[in-house]
Amino acid sequence: MYYEAHGEGGRPLILIHGGGSTVESNWSNVLPLLAAHRTVIAVELQAHGRTADVDRPETFEQDADDVATLVRQLNLTSVDLFGFSNGGHTAMQIAIRHPRIVRRMVIASASYRREGMIDGFFEMMEHASLDNMPAPLKEAFLAVNPDPHALQTMHDKDAARMRTFDDWSDDALRSINAPALIINADRDVIKTDHAVAMSRLIPNARLLIVPGTHGSYLGEACTVVPDSKIPEMVVRVVEEFLDERFA
Repeated sequence: MYYEAHGEGGRPLILIHGGGSTVESNWSNVLPLLAAHRTVIAVELQAHGRTADVDRPETFEQDADDVATLVRQLNLTSVDLFGFSNGGHTAMQIAIRHPRIVRRMVIASASYRREGMIDGFFEMMEHASLDNMPAPLKEAFLAVNPDPHALQTMHDKDAARMRTFDDWSDDALRSINAPALIINADRDVIKTDHAVAMSRLIPNARLLIVPGTHGSYLGEACTVVPDSKIPEMVVRVVEEFLDERFA
């Protein structure tokens, strides 16, 4: 698994990218801000960017186990998590499957049930192809891994995972012990009502709804808004959440 470390001090924060993404396409606009005050470890999951594929399907559970293995290989007792989109799904599964290594978590633009996605999302996924994959994601992938076959494999496995996604139970979210900050945009692919429902299911959850679209509040490559101050604001809220003392 490819990972890179930035900054120093404090409890490590693991950044987990969204589907089809690399460290750069997902985090480049906020990573320097996050790393100014803490150690940040940004990963690339199976088949993404500089991490090789494995002869197995992609699942959020397997990604969670991979990240947990990395945490242990780095001899870290516990970490904070920040997962965006599919990375938010992975972060939740880490908290469910490996609760002892998670101190606090940020779940950004993620769902736990199919009904949480905007209408038509899964019908759109039935027609997903490399031709209609967002160009910024393809360009970012090929910039760090110029193998077109690897790009095709990553796309196909990501698309298959979403097409076959099965709902998680309410009890799975109730089992999450780590304090959580749930972030969603008001014009996200995740319905606002779903984000609200998640914030009520996860104990010790906070909720932040921001203006924008899927990932624009992080300056993500597909939705970045030039000169927007919202990513900086979101980072400040995330930092305050991570540094807050919980009873």
